[in-house]
Amino acid sequence: MRSRFHSGTIQRTSNQWWVQLCAAFSILAMLAPGPLALGQDIESPVKIDNAKVLEDLEDELREAERAREAEVARQFELRLQAIDEMQGSQGIYAPQLQEAYADLGALYDEIEDFDSAISVYTDALQISRINTGLYSEQQIPVIRSLIESNGRLRNWQEADDLQELQYHISSRLYGLDDPAYLDAAQNYGDWKLRLLRENLLDLGYRAYSRSAEDLSDFYERLIANMDVQPNYRPENMIDIFQGKSEADLVLVRAIASTPYTAFEGTASRYVYEQRCRNVRNSAGQIVRECVNVQVENPRYRQSQVDAKRYAMDRSTRAVQASIDRLRQIYEQSDLSRAEREQLESQIAELETQTYQLLRQSRSRRLF
Repeated sequence: MRSRFHSGTIQRTSNQWWVQLCAAFSILAMLAPGPLALGQDIESPVKIDNAKVLEDLEDELREAERAREAEVARQFELRLQAIDEMQGSQGIYAPQLQEAYADLGALYDEIEDFDSAISVYTDALQISRINTGLYSEQQIPVIRSLIESNGRLRNWQEADDLQELQYHISSRLYGLDDPAYLDAAQNYGDWKLRLLRENLLDLGYRAYSRSAEDLSDFYERLIANMDVQPNYRPENMIDIFQGKSEADLVLVRAIASTPYTAFEGTASRYVYEQRCRNVRNSAGQIVRECVNVQVENPRYRQSQVDAKRYAMDRSTRAVQASIDRLRQIYEQSDLSRAEREQLESQIAELETQTYQLLRQSRSRRLF
């Protein structure tokens, strides 16, 4: 493990003192006397040696940074020494190593060396899986740390894979009526919505629409499973219905912004026409010769337009169904005043967006 540690890592912290120095410049500019208005009396002028003040500030910042680097180096040395001793006495897969690796990864995160943090967290996850099996709660904090570090490096595909793993483990650990499962499902849905809103994976239309449909189906299955739970409380499902609505709205917008030519029509794309002409045969006689020619079906384009309109109508109906469920919760559930006001605002916002999309769906410009 000691090979992971090098002086260049500590030097990352030295960039921070430049930020502090810039702040010092700002403070110095505020302390410096500004121009006086014409005729203003000066009773006791104060002379400030800007160069001397700046020099003192720089010295203090450098000293503070040196102390900070020394403390970081000391913490690294302590953690690495503890890991070496643990490996020597208990083996390289000792359960206690998971926490030790996690602490070391957190220190790498603190100095923004995210590549090293990911490597260490990966070791911690491996040790956890060896000692606690493929599905255990001990893995979840490590996976969250891996997601955070990959996100800071914009490794969106790796972060997405880890989000899938985190939800998969949670779905195996917790029952459908367990609040921990609902939290995991909501976190998974929020992440997938962020991927879609920002298109972090740079997906084309087909892959993007498929991802939106998959997320909508995920929420639909979740809602169906929750509806049959004996301890089901509708008010606990507000965020789930909200997420379902937003996933369907994302899909509607994607459909609306896509040319109808990208949709698969229901009619055959090509048809055969018989075309005939008069030709002279070898005997010199005029005969009629016919051949079948493949041509584009004039009804195919209209079927593409119809396919786009059907896709939009289907998604907007799904949004409306979620709005109806939210309104039902608003009318029948025992919510506090603040919760009712928040839910009423959410319903109004969803209705506004749905109405705007329905108006746009009737515009020929979308086709």
